[in-house]
Amino acid sequence: MRFLVVASGLSIAALVPASAETAKPPVQLVPHRAVYDLTLLRGGNSNGVDNARGRIAMEFGGDACDGYTLKYRQVTILNSSETGSNTVDIQTATYEAGDGRSMHFKSTSLRQGMIKDGEVDGDAKLTPQGRLNVDLKQPKRKAFEATGETVFPTEHLKRLIEAGRRGDSTLSVKVYDGSNKGDKVYDTLGLIGRKIEAGAATASLEDVAQGEKLASVARWPVTISYFEEGKGDRGPVYTISFELYENGVSRNLKLDYGDFALKGELKSLDVQAPSACQR
Repeated sequence: MRFLVVASGLSIAALVPASAETAKPPVQLVPHRAVYDLTLLRGGNSNGVDNARGRIAMEFGGDACDGYTLKYRQVTILNSSETGSNTVDIQTATYEAGDGRSMHFKSTSLRQGMIKDGEVDGDAKLTPQGRLNVDLKQPKRKAFEATGETVFPTEHLKRLIEAGRRGDSTLSVKVYDGSNKGDKVYDTLGLIGRKIEAGAATASLEDVAQGEKLASVARWPVTISYFEEGKGDRGPVYTISFELYENGVSRNLKLDYGDFALKGELKSLDVQAPSACQR
């Protein structure tokens, strides 16, 4: 089980003719801490999940000058009439360089308080030739390479915001996030809905989202499907949906694992002032 790793990146705006519309400034993601309460959105078959509850706590920080950090924890209690109660605890910490060219990641997955698959610890970088190099230290030492343009989670998030700004409805890109055992690159297809302008009234907004922290920020409905690399003709491994604010904050989470799906409601949000970094 995993969750969308919410991170960001930065790109260089291209020069445009004087007659063209003024280019938007680079995406600037705000440091923030957010907590989401999880409930069951859809259960499985007779052997699936009957009910679920849990919480996501995440802390995102940094900027394009010093790099980006993410501390993430998701605890989910799944109940089944067939298998009883099952508690899954996922803890992840990542650092991504501001230019989106390297990432360090470390995660632990526990089930019923016991480490399920061991710790994952490693480093990844993108070469000038566009090749992904991964050096895993745990769960066992391993190095591998992958071809084709690949982005890390922070850069992926940033590209989604840029696509929304342009009015694009899709974004297809390979993503490496170090999840599971750290040995997979995913093909992703992002669907981006129509922009919701800042201040637009929505009855379903959480109390936190109606406050001054987000009321002045535009957002887009986003759905991302993750496929095993090279197997896009099959169903996705998992799908995540959320409303993505232009500053990188997310709300209205939907985590679809196939057999069941969870809903995440934004319960608390602490947004810090962005840094003075201009890159």
